[in-house]
Amino acid sequence: MQIVVDLTRCQGYAQCVFLAPEVFHLHGEEALLYDPAVREGQIARVREAAAACPVQAILLGEEVGSGGR
Repeated sequence: MQIVVDLTRCQGYAQCVFLAPEVFHLHGEEALLYDPAVREGQIARVREAAAACPVQAILLGEEVGSGGR
C-alpha cells in the first residue's frame, strides 16, 4: 500500500507516530517523516493512524492517486 501525508494540512498532533511508529516519525518537534511504501504487516496500524488523524492529512491506497478525500 502507498500512502501520502499532506504536509500542508498536517498540524503535528503525532497521533500517527503513536499508532504506527514503524512508518511515521517526528524529526524535531513538528516535522513529520514517513515511509510512503507501507509493508503488509503495517497496513492495519496505518489505517488506524489515518483514521485518528485530527486533520485527515493521511491519504491511503486509491486516495493517493485520486488526489485526496
